Amino acid sequence: MSRQQPEEREPSLLEKFKTSENAWVSLARELLWVAAVVGSIALILFLISGTWPAVVTIESESMVPNMQVGDLVFVVSADRFGELQSWTSAKEIGYQKYGDYGDILIYRPNDAPNPPVYIPFLTQGVHPIIHRAMDRIESGETIPKYYNPFRGQTTPVRYIPATIQNNSLVLENGTVVTPQNADPSNGYLVQTTLLSPNSGYITKGDNNQVSDQGGYLSSVSGEVIMPVKDEWIVGKALFSIPLLGYLPLNIVPVAIVLIALMLVWEYVAGKKDKGIEKREKEKKRVKGKK
Repeated sequence: MSRQQPEEREPSLLEKFKTSENAWVSLARELLWVAAVVGSIALILFLISGTWPAVVTIESESMVPNMQVGDLVFVVSADRFGELQSWTSAKEIGYQKYGDYGDILIYRPNDAPNPPVYIPFLTQGVHPIIHRAMDRIESGETIPKYYNPFRGQTTPVRYIPATIQNNSLVLENGTVVTPQNADPSNGYLVQTTLLSPNSGYITKGDNNQVSDQGGYLSSVSGEVIMPVKDEWIVGKALFSIPLLGYLPLNIVPVAIVLIALMLVWEYVAGKKDKGIEKREKEKKRVKGKK
């Protein structure tokens, strides 16, 4: 009695997808693999940082010389690895970050939407602002302006009270601050007449002459930037890596180039496989004739 041969099982769609030699299917497999790797890295970063985005890129010179354009900044939630410190509170305890007192905040100005991935002409919203926390004020207080006439060339040791009269800074003793008599170690603190509608942080770029709140305009909405509420904070800067930020800054063209290279690779590899297969068939044909 002869034993029956087991019937061959039809491979599943998943098995066909995994073993297919079709160039487009191979490309789809590689894209899925890339997506899985990127997704895994994003998940790990989120678990470590406790916020999203977990990395941001410096896009302007507003934090020079302490942060440069193209730096990739790793972000953690505001309360991770210690309480969030402003310039004012950090000076009392001697805490410094990126060349000066206080933490570097990453925040959404006036709660502006922040897309997880920015695609030119498609996504709406603004990139988070990356500036130093200077102080925290309460709702109903007047919004102060922090002035540094020397911008990123010097770091003020102190901020002394002043007023603005005829577009000039005037100290409490009546001295008019000019480029000739300004002390590079001094910054100037000016109280505006604008009342804050909410509690929050006053922020300033190290290379900006004036703090963000109480006068600067948002580049998108045209609104005066208000003190930063806790819920507007994405996180604080932990550390940064120079130049690496140029990659996410140009993520769309980089993705296009990578996909194009993958297509070229699949085409070249396919031609090579076909050439090998053709030579093998030719060898078998020659052997058959012998």
